[in-house]
Amino acid sequence: MSNFFTTKDPLDKIIADTLPNEKIQKTEHILTGWTNIVIEVTTNKGAYFFRFPRNPFWSKMIVKDAKVCNFVDGKTSYYTPQMKLCYDNQNRPFSVHQKIEGYTLGDRIYHLSHTAITGVAYDVAKFIKELSSIDLSNAPSEVKYPLSDFLHELDYEHYNNHIDADHSYIKKTELQKLVHGDLNLGNILLDENDKVIGFIDFCFAGTGNPNMDVARMVSRPAPEEFEQAFLKYFNDNEEIKRMKLAWQHIDNGYAEHIRTNFPEINLNQL
Repeated sequence: MSNFFTTKDPLDKIIADTLPNEKIQKTEHILTGWTNIVIEVTTNKGAYFFRFPRNPFWSKMIVKDAKVCNFVDGKTSYYTPQMKLCYDNQNRPFSVHQKIEGYTLGDRIYHLSHTAITGVAYDVAKFIKELSSIDLSNAPSEVKYPLSDFLHELDYEHYNNHIDADHSYIKKTELQKLVHGDLNLGNILLDENDKVIGFIDFCFAGTGNPNMDVARMVSRPAPEEFEQAFLKYFNDNEEIKRMKLAWQHIDNGYAEHIRTNFPEINLNQL
């Protein structure tokens, strides 16, 4: 019996069983979800995001995502989802959280004014620093999972030809600080005034070097104005450059895995 989901599973029934007191009005598959089957569900009482893991590795990581989200909630200046971890009748884990109204930074980055870009850069830098300052002494074990171990496992679980992800360097420079691990334009939420209001998707999160979050933030295409405004808050440019290259190798390797195994997923966000 598998512990993950496919699009052939009765996801609509699982969603309905999870929300027994609500009338489902609409469901929409979000085709940019790499690690999970992501479905936005609109009901008479609000909107939700359901995440169903695509393989055993992501089934384990969705448990971590929920644990980290709930641990971080209220500990920074920004919204993070209050994640409900659920299990279906086959004991497969999936998650659900209420939708927060807004836009992703990826949707807005090329339409922002100079003032908005500098404000967003400041807020993302502030979040990284606040996250890395959180006291982990009472954190669940899932929250303390090292980012280097996660990336090594990701590599060896998914890539036929192991990528040049610089695993030894990532491990050598690791710190016992909380990091998001997947800080990219799609995981940052803005309000209607283009102000940062929240951060989502903590599947990659764990302990590590905050510069890994900095490097992740600039590892995908973005306006040069944003990158310059963002990087001025950090010092070790050589370390960030090396980590940025590692992230680009990781992205390219996983994108190839997605193209081969899940051709229905939209990879335009790269």
